[in-house]
Amino acid sequence: LFRYCFVFALGYLTVCQITRVYIFDYGQYSADFSGPMMIITQKITSLAFEIHDGMFRKNEDLTPSQRCLAVRRMPSLLEYLSYNCNFMGILAGPLCSYKDYITFIEGRSYQLQQSEANGKEDTKYEQTDPSPNIAVAQKLLICGLSLLFHMTITKTLPVEYNIDDNFRATASWPVRFFYLYVSLMAARPKYYFAWTLADAINNAAGFGFRGYDKNGVTRWDLISNLRIQQIEFSTSFKMFLDNWNIQTALWLKRVCYERATFSPTIQTFILSAIWHGVYPGYYLTFLTGVLMTLAARAIRNNIRHYFVESPAVKLCYDIVTWMATQAAISYTVVPFVLLSVKPSFTFYSSCYFCLHIASILVLLVFPLKRTQKGSKKHESVQPMWSRKLEEESLLQKNSYSTTNNSFSQKQEITCRYQALKQ
Repeated sequence: LFRYCFVFALGYLTVCQITRVYIFDYGQYSADFSGPMMIITQKITSLAFEIHDGMFRKNEDLTPSQRCLAVRRMPSLLEYLSYNCNFMGILAGPLCSYKDYITFIEGRSYQLQQSEANGKEDTKYEQTDPSPNIAVAQKLLICGLSLLFHMTITKTLPVEYNIDDNFRATASWPVRFFYLYVSLMAARPKYYFAWTLADAINNAAGFGFRGYDKNGVTRWDLISNLRIQQIEFSTSFKMFLDNWNIQTALWLKRVCYERATFSPTIQTFILSAIWHGVYPGYYLTFLTGVLMTLAARAIRNNIRHYFVESPAVKLCYDIVTWMATQAAISYTVVPFVLLSVKPSFTFYSSCYFCLHIASILVLLVFPLKRTQKGSKKHESVQPMWSRKLEEESLLQKNSYSTTNNSFSQKQEITCRYQALKQ
């Protein structure tokens, strides 16, 4: 049944996307019904898989993250509608797991494990809820700066200028690649604004508390969707993807990558394209992303270890890989912005499909390490932030044991404390 739910929800979303694109406003970005439908589709499908894991699969067959997120009883209609349609995330998300949401609604998200000086675990509860005011203020400041940047700088650096005939005819290759980088960098603040504002709204309502760091500072990044510093200074294609649209990447991993029977990377990118919409540019971007991801992984696995022993050499390596990563990301996402086939191919042909060809040559020259089946398979390619998030997410995951006493609140808190120590 969970597969039927997945196909129906994704199919209905696709119908909505086709209606929006080909009937209402082709090529225009607008706030309409398809945006909330994208978030609801993520929630419906992820909950279907979590119910399947919790009620129809053996515990030993689940990965640690699946075991932690598994829902052990069928939600009531009120709980189901509340999760899917709550006011905090109905317009722009971000996606959260069902158990995180229920933990928040039931007022159990501020429980904390503390450790005594002798190292023994001592379960205590906070007497007062931690305040989100500082986190919200910081995120609203980021929203203001992102919006200001978008309203002033972005319009002066249009991505479409990359395919301008005069520019392509007169500009040198270094100038063209530099403009490609700055124009795509200028296109990102609108996403920073939307996702950070959505995160701040949830935090202002009290949702998103992850726990305390080692210095006792509250962390309000449970459902954060991006890390701007890591994005702008990423030194690998993987690092960029790890920190961009984090909750959607987690959804793709949980409903597709972990469960794919063959070519999980390709299947995941195709699902991402379908979920984003029906513009041809989305498919060009994500199919190009498959090549870039595999090539970047092959390069990293085969040559990176030669440059990490000396700090000076590693610094040079990081600078070179940062430049290469920014060029590759910018090259890949141009069709995502241009949307249509003709301008996208105009751009790629003007670059002689250089990075496509380079990626194919890399895959032919460097062996791509095969991954073993089972947990090791996913562990070897699972994003770094994903592993950390899912370890730390134990801090917030509850056992939700209304009808199943095997997941007691005491076990939940112990699990949280151990994860926080890591």
